[in-house]
Amino acid sequence: MAQLEADDITQAVLDRMTDCNDPRFKQVMTALVRHAHAFVREVELSESEWMEAIGFLTATGKTCDDKRQEFILLSDTLGISMLVVALNQLKAARAFEARGTSAVKPTEATVQGPFYWEGAPELALGSDIGEQMPGEPAYYHGMVIDTAGRPIANCCLDVWSGDGDGVYDMQMGDDAGMRLRARFHTDEQGRYRFWSIKPSFYPVPDDGPVGAMLRRMGRHPNRPGHIHMKVYAPGHQTVTTHLFVADSPYLDSDAVFGVRDSLIVPFARHEPGTAPDGRQMSVPYHSATYDFRLVPQA
Repeated sequence: MAQLEADDITQAVLDRMTDCNDPRFKQVMTALVRHAHAFVREVELSESEWMEAIGFLTATGKTCDDKRQEFILLSDTLGISMLVVALNQLKAARAFEARGTSAVKPTEATVQGPFYWEGAPELALGSDIGEQMPGEPAYYHGMVIDTAGRPIANCCLDVWSGDGDGVYDMQMGDDAGMRLRARFHTDEQGRYRFWSIKPSFYPVPDDGPVGAMLRRMGRHPNRPGHIHMKVYAPGHQTVTTHLFVADSPYLDSDAVFGVRDSLIVPFARHEPGTAPDGRQMSVPYHSATYDFRLVPQA
């Protein structure tokens, strides 16, 4: 076998994929090899730096468990997650425009984050998932419509957030169970409503390798206050998104780059009294309204 020099190694690796019979996999791996090798050449990576990188990735994997996904956090804080979301949203938007419709634009997507927990309980509209949890009460309501303005009945809103201190149930210990998360279904007019808390800003988990990376980069770990929504219905494209609190800190420096202007929502503050759904409130509360817009599947 002929000896490979530095200038030959990249092409040698690519040549080894000649017999790959998966075109998309070959395309992805070809680009990955080219860009990774170009990065090594650009920074003239030392052997000790490469071993440090391998140690970092090993520690990232060891930090993952059934409730903590450090690799998602790494992807989020490097902006890769949001870049993937943005590129796919752009592709969907172009397809939407190609239909020649003048309908309303669909709701923008953003990162799912590391705290999604599949199988949240299904609750009736108007239920309160924030009871006995830290935070100020907040009433969420609005509609789910398609991009032609038609209401979508029986659409699922899979909702989750941290508490008023910015802590998620997954961070509360093994006995905490699911908290501040539920699935709601819209009524026949496409309307939804539920109670929770006004979300607070919070730091992403920074006690692991990703936190150490952020500190070394000179970055803060904070996310602005937000509530997560995964909205889906048969015959429509699913959207995973947030509603951001309009007066929250860090809207301009989200640690995972997920803020979209269209998703920033005012949380109106109300004194004790009768809430919009007739509930009698003995403490001040907030209300937020947002209409989700889903794209019908082609």
